[in-house]
This record gives sequence, structure tokens and C-alpha cells, in this order.
Amino acid sequence: MEITNGSPYYVKLAYKLLVIFFICYFIIASKSILLPFTFATLLAVLLLPLTNFLESKKIPRVLSIFISLFLSVSIIATVIYFLSTQIARFVDDIPSIQKNLEEHFVQIQNWIKNKMHISFRKQNEYLNTAADKIKASGTGYITNTFYTITEVIMLTILLPIYTFLILYYRDLIRRFLFSVFRREHGEKVATVITESKKMINNYMLGLLMEMGIVAVCNSFGLLMLGIKYAVFFGVLAAVLNIIPYIGMFIATLFTVLITLTTSDNSSDIIWVVVIMYGIHILDVNILMPKIVASKVRINALISILGVVIGGALAGLPGLFLSVPTIAMTKIICDQVDDLHPWGMLLGDDITPKSKLYQRLKQLRKGKTVKTDV
Repeated sequence: MEITNGSPYYVKLAYKLLVIFFICYFIIASKSILLPFTFATLLAVLLLPLTNFLESKKIPRVLSIFISLFLSVSIIATVIYFLSTQIARFVDDIPSIQKNLEEHFVQIQNWIKNKMHISFRKQNEYLNTAADKIKASGTGYITNTFYTITEVIMLTILLPIYTFLILYYRDLIRRFLFSVFRREHGEKVATVITESKKMINNYMLGLLMEMGIVAVCNSFGLLMLGIKYAVFFGVLAAVLNIIPYIGMFIATLFTVLITLTTSDNSSDIIWVVVIMYGIHILDVNILMPKIVASKVRINALISILGVVIGGALAGLPGLFLSVPTIAMTKIICDQVDDLHPWGMLLGDDITPKSKLYQRLKQLRKGKTVKTDV
């Protein structure tokens, strides 16, 4: 059956839904190939200004790309080294953590016994049952962990290789993109390429700004409580905050464990959770939409929906890649006439410009104007 402009609406809708289904299936089936290449593309765009600057100084392209990659890898390695050395120090506090955990666990058991009238024997039975279930499903967790570690190793190996090759063959890729489309669309293709590069840089800038604000707020709040390694945990929470939901949980868990080693007061643990999740809520509802999403000019509703869909399709990497992917989709929609309504939906311009709206606005102010609707 041929789909034309004269086809019924339900036929065209079914065709579009079918295309979306196959695109989602393709992403799920080939994410192990797509994700490293996509991250490499983002990194290549970020390193492009530095590479162009080095080439303008008469440095060969291969050496310029190598220097850019070396600097970026060095920065990432420095952050990882800082976090890993700090975590290594926590190993010395494990006996103290265990001792304080036992004391707090006894307090919790006493509270449950007094308030809920559940004996110690029944509480232990519940815990043993839960432990047996965890052991029974341990094989699945081990398998998932193995695959996750394997994906991380593959990403670490392929990321610099892909990035180097994308930067090296960038002129060839650009000529290919212009050759795919008709000559009359050359201006629109150039606009999409330029706006996409600008968007990626703005998005990463916004992400760094958000991480800086979250790090400062978390560090200040933990310092006010007198928490050990407060600055480190503030930075850790900001870094892990890139991973929605899970990242903040891990950072809070580490902070609570260290608090158990330095404080016998259970209220400090409660305040740690309140401060870190309070800042997280402000970040999700204010900083993320205003700073990060505003840099890519998409509205908060679409950005949140995109994060959910990205996580469902590609897991944790999909959560990170969803916002720039939606922004690039909006850039393409803005350049294609038939897709302008979708670009408007993805954008954050909520100011109506219709004459009807202007007339209603004037009537609310008690003024009567004559306009053609």
C-alpha cells in the first residue's frame, strides 16, 4: 500500500508509529555499537575548537588531535584518581562503620519492637528470608555486573579511537553530509551542522555549571554539619548527579556511612539525607530545567520525558544522551518545513502570538480594541 498525502489520517498515523517502533527497536538492538560512537561524537565536537586552534598554529592534524585527546583524558583521569584515592581512605574506617552500624541497628530493632510490637525473633526471620532471596537471585546480579563492566571496558577502549577518527575525517564527513542532500538544501544542512555544534557546547557548559552549583551547595551543607570529607562528598554527589536517581542515592549512601564513623547521633544521618536530597530536588526542578535544558532550548516537559524514554531504551547512557539528542532533533525539525510543528512542540517558547490572544489580553485589562481574527 502506497502512503500519499491523500491517504486517510489513521493510515499515515499508523505508518509513523510503525517507523518510531522500528527506530526504538534498532536503538535497543544496536546500543552496544551506537553508544560508544555517540559519546565519541560528543567528545569530538567538544575538542574541535581546541583542535582547530592547534592546527591554525601550523601543528599537523594528527598531532593536534593527539594533544587534544591527551588533555581531555588527563582531566578525566585526574577526577577519577581523586575520587578513587578518597574512597581508598574509607577502607580504613570499615571497622568503625561496622561497629556504629550494629549500634544503630539495635536501636532500630528496639524502636520497632516498642512501636510496632514485633519481637526480635520475627524481625530476624524477616531479615533471613530477605537474605535468602538475595542469594537466590545473586547469579543474575553477578551476570548483569559482568556485562556492565564489559561495556565500560569496551567504551574506554573505543571512545578515544572513535574520537580520533571522527576528528581526523571531519572534512570527509562534512562533504558526505552535503552530498547526501540536494544542492538547494545546502544552506539548511550547514545551519543544522553549525547549530548542532553550538548546542553540544552549550549543553556541556550548562552541565558543568549545574555540577559546580550542586558541588558548592552540598559541600557547604555538609561542612555546616561537620561531616568528615565534606568537600569530597559534595564533589562526588555533583559528579554522580549526572546519573539521575541512582547517582544521588549512591552519593548519599557513601556520606551516611562515613557519618556513622564520626557521629553517634542518629539525627546527623537524617540531616545528611535531608540536605542532599533537598538540594537534589531543587536541582531537578530548578537548576536542570533552567540551566541545562535552557542551553539547548527545549522545554522541561519534553526534557523529562526524553530522559525517561532514553533510560528505557539505552539504560544509564541513554539518560545522559537524551537531552542533546532531543535538541538535535529540534534543530532538524526547525529546518524542515513539514516538521515545524514538532520543532515548536520541543521548544520552550510559550508566548502565543495570535491576534485572538492579544484581544483577550486587552479585554482583561478593560480595553476594547478592533482586531481581525
